Amino acid sequence: MYEEVSIKREVGAIQIPDGSPVVIPEGTKVLITQSLGGSFTVMTDRGAMYRIDERNADALGKEPAENASQSAAPADAESLEQLIWSEMKKCFDPEIPVNVVDLGLIYDCQVQDRPEGGFRVEIKMTLTAPGCGMGPVLAEDVRARLEAISGVEETEVEIVFDPPWNPNMMTDAARLQLGFM
Repeated sequence: MYEEVSIKREVGAIQIPDGSPVVIPEGTKVLITQSLGGSFTVMTDRGAMYRIDERNADALGKEPAENASQSAAPADAESLEQLIWSEMKKCFDPEIPVNVVDLGLIYDCQVQDRPEGGFRVEIKMTLTAPGCGMGPVLAEDVRARLEAISGVEETEVEIVFDPPWNPNMMTDAARLQLGFM
């Protein structure tokens, strides 16, 4: 599952868990510990963990994942909402190999018609821990995926902490995958 690679070019990354931007120099040896939803979690020999965005997959010698389909916009909010949930399942916590939907981090999804055409999407999501520095990164992943859907003209992703997240919010599939069942 793990793969050791050398960074092919200087690359921007996000330090886990604090969310600080860093630059990893060319030639640095890293261990890819997770490759889900297009992003990569890597660890250096010093134990530092970083998230590398799918746009920088080439720095790891990898191909970027395919983005959301740009097919015709769904005709109504209900059809779009099904697509939105599907796209959010492509967003992963960099430390946990489960998507944000199955982790129970998405609390609400509202799709509204806009008078000027297209749709506005409002998402309320939480984090597994309130102090997690990766919150803005995860929220941006969700926002970017949703705005790539044809017909979505506006997206707001709000991070909330009420109710507080707990493992019971995970789907059975997530609990099984993580060994909680």
